[in-house]
Order: sequence, then C-alpha cells, then structure tokens
Amino acid sequence: MSEKKNVLKDKSFNFAIRIINLFKYLSTSRNEYVLSKQLLRSGTAVGALIRESQNAESKADFIHKLAVAQKECDESIYWIELLYHTEYLSSTEFESINNEAIEILKIIRSIIITSKNK
Repeated sequence: MSEKKNVLKDKSFNFAIRIINLFKYLSTSRNEYVLSKQLLRSGTAVGALIRESQNAESKADFIHKLAVAQKECDESIYWIELLYHTEYLSSTEFESINNEAIEILKIIRSIIITSKNK
C-alpha cells in the first residue's frame, strides 16, 4: 500500500500544479475568476489532504482524511466539467485534466476500500 500512496502523493502534487497553472491561465487569458477560484481551492486541497493522511493518528483518521480528499477530488471534477461546458476549456484541455482527476479519484477510492477491509 505504501507504494500506491507514494504514487498518489506524486500524482496529487502534480495535479495541484496543473490546477494552479490552469487558474493562472483562466484568470489572465480568459478573464474567468469565479469558477477557476473554486477549482483552485478544491484541486489543491486534494494533495494537502493526502499528505495529511500520511500523518494520521489512527486507521479511522487515515480513512477519514482520504474520504475528504475524495470529496475534494470529485468537486474538482465538477468545476472542470462546468468550465468545459461553459466553453472556458477546450475539449483537449478538458480531457487531459479531467482524466487525471478521475485517475486520482479511483486511486483514492481503492485505498479507502482496501483500508476498510483490513
């Protein structure tokens, strides 16, 4: 499980960087501030919560922190979809970042399920 957790840590950190860069692009090039700010908050929270889970005080705390990260990741997917459907993101931009978010979400869910079954 620790190997998966490291992959998740790296993926969520890289995702946060992409979210920050997307926010910069949307706010400067597209003059979009409201949706992108929401995405900035949820998208960067995912990695922070995953980091927090590594210092959990118990198995229940670990699962709880990952469950919150899961919610933030799903919320990020919502904002990404909304930005796409309101034409702030092209199909290519959308597919790339959305696929990454879905992959992270699946890993988080898998770790939660595995942890609950142990």
